[in-house]
Amino acid sequence: QVQLVESGGGLVQTGGSLRLSCAASGRIFSVNFIGWFRQAPGQEREFVSAIHWSGGSTYYADSVKGRFTISRDNAKNTAYLQMNSLKPEDTAVYYCATDLSGSIYLSHNYRVWGQGTQVTVSS
Repeated sequence: QVQLVESGGGLVQTGGSLRLSCAASGRIFSVNFIGWFRQAPGQEREFVSAIHWSGGSTYYADSVKGRFTISRDNAKNTAYLQMNSLKPEDTAVYYCATDLSGSIYLSHNYRVWGQGTQVTVSS
């Protein structure tokens, strides 16, 4: 099975930037898409962005479009989420996921998840 490890979270002020990384290891051939989701306290996990691992097509939630950029480095088996112009409402635990079967927008369609990384945006 593939394993995912996120990194890059932290505390940043409003308007700041962070870059999250999602490193894959193990059965890399099962990586078809990498999706990023986030979950704030008391809220459901929501879709943020996704990228097709081989083709590079990208997808974004309306709430982050124009501010976040997803990318991947196939040689490093790593996906990235560049987050700019951060807002307090972006505060959440961010998860990457893969081994997708179905719609990229639904968390239950991803079989493999990382442990999450905390992003906190102060006002």
